[in-house]
Amino acid sequence: MSLLTKTLSAAAIAVLAGSLAVAPAHAGTVQVSPPGANDWSCKPTAEHPYPVVLVPGTFESMEKNWSTLSPYLKSAGYCVFALNYGETNGVYATAPVAKSAEELAPFVDSVRAATGAKKVDLVGHSQGGMMPRYYMGFLGGAKYVRQLIGIAPSNHGTEGVIVPAPGVVPDPNYTGLGCAACADQQAGSAFMQKLNSIGDTVAGPSYTVISTVHDEVVVPYNSQFLNGPARQVTNITIQDKCPADAFEHDQAPNDPVVHQIVAHALAQVSGPAAPTYQPRCQ
Repeated sequence: MSLLTKTLSAAAIAVLAGSLAVAPAHAGTVQVSPPGANDWSCKPTAEHPYPVVLVPGTFESMEKNWSTLSPYLKSAGYCVFALNYGETNGVYATAPVAKSAEELAPFVDSVRAATGAKKVDLVGHSQGGMMPRYYMGFLGGAKYVRQLIGIAPSNHGTEGVIVPAPGVVPDPNYTGLGCAACADQQAGSAFMQKLNSIGDTVAGPSYTVISTVHDEVVVPYNSQFLNGPARQVTNITIQDKCPADAFEHDQAPNDPVVHQIVAHALAQVSGPAAPTYQPRCQ
């Protein structure tokens, strides 16, 4: 696709810098799960037969990224699991995306082994909504995933420049930031070219993409959409459903409207979310 170079707004810089300011995760520290997640004794029910795996975005921990969606899904009766991945220099989800996908694979295997489920549903934010596509397309994960729900996913990269914390000046490969995932998520990167070389989807899983017109990180927002047949892919813009919804990239996982769309998608017997589904606007 033809892409024009843009820079992130001041708001986006603040979002990313704020994300970096979160207390880093150091090797050996106890990882804190979000409320409702990682009960390894949980067994799926007939009503909710597929465990849900929550995959956070760049710079994010599972605890911060899923503090509201995890308990929402748990209270709805799902077995919910979440992971941290891609740690570099004490910051999560900054390693090369392909390497992070290699961490997702055994986590999904562990969830399947613990629950007895043959497949899982994946819900990811930003990088976490895109990275599983590599797992499914290049690491054999498609047979273990029923559906992927991406919240503001970086499916075709961003035209923006990902800005590090104040005082850190990255080179074009982001080594100054220590964020290989940032370089991978630039539109047109070698990683993005490989990821999408096999098409936006693979046979088997269904895909639901949830985007916001106020996204200031993965831009343009409609680059998040996936191409595929209606029976397999649904692309939803939040403001088409709720025009006054002001949620942007970083806080999209906490949007009550997003929660409803995710729950609707998970409830489908087969296929992605219905394009006609109308959540209750807040």
